[in-house]
Amino acid sequence: MSYIKYIILSSFLVLVFSCSKSDSQGPTGISELPETPITPKEPVVSITDEELLDITQETTFKYFWDYAHPNSGAAKERYHPSNPDNDANTVTIGGTGFGLMAILVGIERNYVSRAEALNRLTKMVAFLDTADRFHGAWPHWVDGNTGKVKTFSALDDGGDLVETAFLVQGLICVKEYFKDGSEAENALANKAEELWKGVEWNWYTQGEDALFWHWSPANGFAINLALKGYNETLITYVLAAASPDYSISKSVYDGGWASNGTFISSNSAYGFPLLLNHAGAEQFGGPLFFSHYSFLGLNPNGLADAYVNYGELSINHSKINYNYAIANPKNYKDYGEDCWGLTASYSRNTDGSLGYAAHAPNNDLGVISPTAAISSIVYTPEESLRALHYFYGKKEELLGTAGFYDAFSPQYNWVADAYLAIDQGPQIIMIENYRTGLLWQLFMQNDEVQVGLTKLGFTYGN
Repeated sequence: MSYIKYIILSSFLVLVFSCSKSDSQGPTGISELPETPITPKEPVVSITDEELLDITQETTFKYFWDYAHPNSGAAKERYHPSNPDNDANTVTIGGTGFGLMAILVGIERNYVSRAEALNRLTKMVAFLDTADRFHGAWPHWVDGNTGKVKTFSALDDGGDLVETAFLVQGLICVKEYFKDGSEAENALANKAEELWKGVEWNWYTQGEDALFWHWSPANGFAINLALKGYNETLITYVLAAASPDYSISKSVYDGGWASNGTFISSNSAYGFPLLLNHAGAEQFGGPLFFSHYSFLGLNPNGLADAYVNYGELSINHSKINYNYAIANPKNYKDYGEDCWGLTASYSRNTDGSLGYAAHAPNNDLGVISPTAAISSIVYTPEESLRALHYFYGKKEELLGTAGFYDAFSPQYNWVADAYLAIDQGPQIIMIENYRTGLLWQLFMQNDEVQVGLTKLGFTYGN
């Protein structure tokens, strides 16, 4: 596998920094997985939508509970059931933010008791309190035993502002969930609040009208990657504006995220307007995680700034991805109304080995990522449930110990029987938002979040 982070960057500009690096010489220790064939047979499965949602959430929860890092309680970057020691001490900061939110779902769904969850979350927050930070921002990866930064690339050995934003999204939900609880719960809420308010968001502007992704003591802002939409980084600007002590001005949002309005798109696909330019994928839209990661807590329904309605944008993005599978211009096996979903995930290299790619209509390799359709359930409920039934119909091949496997290809009779935190997290969270709105309610009720949204000129629902 090639060095993913900057290959994806060259294709999509600011795309997959929250995703997995795959240099076999690096700290991940990825090994090539054997191909797992999909048994060709017609599934005969009788299960209701609600039962299927229950199964999907409960099995996916295990990624963040049963297979979390034992010392820190944080989310491991990856989990390979056939080789559980693979990369066992690499903790992902963004994935840990998703894990915080998933554990709240676990309480509500009675997968664990409130007391058990409190103990685990307290351990996680204590670990984050002592882990390496760089002007308040956590790195992309840390060692789950020591809390020390693990280098993601030659220049990426310091603060990662986007991963930090994904973590903060979870910390705010934890704060809101426990703030009126027992003494121990209140202590957890206060520590979560203290941690997120220590992020020096404005440091990461370099004095310019934009946020920048990385800074490290050794390399400074050498990567020099500004966060410009449309991609997965909207949440970073919202949180930066929400910060009581390290806030950004609205001009940083307009000049950075929105490029002063030049990111507006007039393109349409399959009758659905894109509304904004997707970096590197202006005709059909980028990988679906663009419309997932920022909106796990930030409710896109009724969310609008001076440029676009983000609920409409996300629905259109998902429907374009769905309709692309129906059109199936490359004639891949099984693509259609039941089998769809392109996003960044593990992938199949041309020689059949395990790779990684940001799958999208303009980078379609015949690989379906279950997280793509499942996590879009808040935008395309009927289409996502249809896909979920298809996946479950092949459960012997696709459903493992921690939810649906990360990727598969009917075309090549191949399954990546492995998991990534950043792909499992959105599934359990977005299903819960679809069912009860839990994480949206928690995040959107936060006083500082509301101040930040107002500062940036947003209108939003309750």
